[in-house]
Amino acid sequence: MEQMIHAIVLIIYLAFMLAIGLYFYKRNKSQNDYYLGGRQLNFWVTSMSAQASDMSGWLLMGLPGTAFLLTKNNGLAEAVWTAIGLAVGTYLNWLLLAKKLRNYSETAGNAITIPTFLENRFRDKSHLIRLISAIFIVIFFLIYTAAQFSAGAKLFNAVFGIDYQIALILGAVVIVSYTFFGGFLAVCWTDLVQGIIMFFAIILLPIIAVVHLGGIKSTFDLAASLTEASKSFGFSEWTGIGSGFHLIGIISIAAWGLGYFGQPHILSRFMGIESSKQIKPARRLAMVWVILTLSAAVLLGIIGKAYISTVVSPKELAVMDGEKIFIYITQHILKGPMAAVLAGVFLTAILAAIMSTADSQLLITSSAVSEDIGKGLFGKYMNEKSSMMISRMSVIIIAIIALIIAKNPNSSVFDLVGYAWAGFGAAFGPAILISVYWKRMNWQGALAGIISGGFTVFVWRNFIKSFIDIYELLPAFIISASLIIIVSLLTKKPDEEIEKEFEEFINADK
Repeated sequence: MEQMIHAIVLIIYLAFMLAIGLYFYKRNKSQNDYYLGGRQLNFWVTSMSAQASDMSGWLLMGLPGTAFLLTKNNGLAEAVWTAIGLAVGTYLNWLLLAKKLRNYSETAGNAITIPTFLENRFRDKSHLIRLISAIFIVIFFLIYTAAQFSAGAKLFNAVFGIDYQIALILGAVVIVSYTFFGGFLAVCWTDLVQGIIMFFAIILLPIIAVVHLGGIKSTFDLAASLTEASKSFGFSEWTGIGSGFHLIGIISIAAWGLGYFGQPHILSRFMGIESSKQIKPARRLAMVWVILTLSAAVLLGIIGKAYISTVVSPKELAVMDGEKIFIYITQHILKGPMAAVLAGVFLTAILAAIMSTADSQLLITSSAVSEDIGKGLFGKYMNEKSSMMISRMSVIIIAIIALIIAKNPNSSVFDLVGYAWAGFGAAFGPAILISVYWKRMNWQGALAGIISGGFTVFVWRNFIKSFIDIYELLPAFIISASLIIIVSLLTKKPDEEIEKEFEEFINADK
């Protein structure tokens, strides 16, 4: 009975997502509409869409799963520093980049994708920046999208017992459908709904668990008793300082925040907002959402371990997958027909988190194929109608390839996500950030930064990390930024036309 109620709630949610896609289908008249919604997003949609597409299923599964380890391998401390790094990175991204990228992307030839913006910004007649950037996007996002498809299939399999391969196809069909029809506006408006569902689910579930355990003090005392902590969690348990967690490790984990400057699926929201005047209220809303959800996700790992220890044996607890703690609590704590409806909404939140990221990645990868690679190579043969057709067909083809990658139910998800996050952050972050602040930067410097950032991530992760255990994003970001400056200074300064456009942009931005 309860499983049927969960399924009904899920079906209603999926039908609503498809309805949004069909609603926006007729509003897409051009590539600008399909990929940026005609730059007409209000601050509510921009803010919630940016954060929902950012977090993915990692917010409800990965971060609580890390905190679930408590003091083992400094899991709690790692979760805390990761959350701090992401919160700071989110704020700096909105503060330093959002307004400038919104205005400059429109000034620089009304660019609708990140590769096109970089090409227009530097007047790169070789088209190398656009092409190489698009190739990076296609490679990383194919793997990233496959990871989201796989996570969604695992959720269907765990909750409803649906065969993994069938669940994989069902989830992909829904995501592809509303992305195919509605484009950017459908993706952003569905993300708004998904962001709201994620917010209330991650906030309410830990509160319900604490009430069941008799209050905050008894909950944390119980969690502490499951570790070597004497009474409760102190400074050492929360931060890892004094427990073998060194400064380099903390910096490495917090460096996740640097990745925000280069994530195409987040930056596209900045480019699509209706007016730069709406950036400030959007930033405030985003920070409230981020701080509360990240804090709740960390607490869920602690509270979840305390709660689940009361319903399973110590032996079962020892081998339990902490990344599924959200599902375990929901299934154990919400019993009865009425509670099953709420449980259905909570389980839907995981799917919402997965879908809100997968749809964005699918759309951005599609734009890289049709707008950046297609137009870059065959622009003179493509009109608006053919571009729209290629865009929609790209969504389907990319989804099929991602499905093939994700067909193995035992494939790793979070390791690949970390790889892609570092790749995007290092390849695009320094290039985009410096491009809106430094007039002297030229196309040679941008190209050097993009290539060196992506290449360093690969080299560090595969050949150096085993000797120097630092998240590859940090050294790659530093190398990319350094080469942008060095190469730009060693080569010819930008043309007068480019410098004039930059000065006009800076003056207008004041």
